[in-house]
Amino acid sequence: MDRLSLYLDPQIRDWVLFPITLVMILVGVLRHYVVVLLQSPPKKLSRAATREQRALTRSQILRATSANSPIPPSFYKAISQNLSEAFKAGTYLKDGPPKGDAPPSAPNPLSDPAAMDGMMAGMKTQMVMMVPQMVIMGWINFFFQGFVLIKLPFPLTLGFKSMLQRGIDTPDMDVRWVSSLSWYFLNFFGLNGLYRLILGGDNSADASRDMTASPFAAMGNTQPGQPQDFNKLFKAERDNLEFAEGLYSWVGENMETKILRKYGKLPYDSK
Repeated sequence: MDRLSLYLDPQIRDWVLFPITLVMILVGVLRHYVVVLLQSPPKKLSRAATREQRALTRSQILRATSANSPIPPSFYKAISQNLSEAFKAGTYLKDGPPKGDAPPSAPNPLSDPAAMDGMMAGMKTQMVMMVPQMVIMGWINFFFQGFVLIKLPFPLTLGFKSMLQRGIDTPDMDVRWVSSLSWYFLNFFGLNGLYRLILGGDNSADASRDMTASPFAAMGNTQPGQPQDFNKLFKAERDNLEFAEGLYSWVGENMETKILRKYGKLPYDSK
């Protein structure tokens, strides 16, 4: 039997197809600006935490330039030993040196305000994504359930029937017809290109991307505010400083000979 031919009322296009598409675009743009407003600026680190991080950075720069160091040998050795002793004693730890022989406890992410702020920001983003989509889906199911909105202009296999005709159980309908609920899902996953064109690449309007993200993902990623065990980092850096001392070479060594050779006052084979 030939498949049934359908003729859609133009009012379905004007009062169902266009409104659903327009509402989803406007909700995505609104969601982007709501997420921007909900984002809080990063909190400033305390003076002790900044000192802790800067000490580690200073040590890394010192050993990174050890092969061609601009620091004279006496000063380099004094700085390296001073940092090694401070790392061993825990002088730069923001909570102070470890007390007694008890091993220091690992930092708890749940007790860190920055990690908690990141988790709360993820939960807010999830709520901003979920609530509008639940409202739109309920609106479509209540007012437009069973509507056929559009016919795609290209042929498709029967495998797409369940995806394009959700809410309509008619085995004789052509696969190219799209129901109202399926049109919602097509817009849900297909409007990201339009959002990038309107709002830029780094936007928060794509709900399909946020749907797969976890509000606790901010705690697992490496972020500036994430708590780190600086006691272990200082111990590892202390070993790296000792290794860098063996690679140390002062860039100013025999500088007068290098200058004389550069301007032709000495032959290059002379010592």
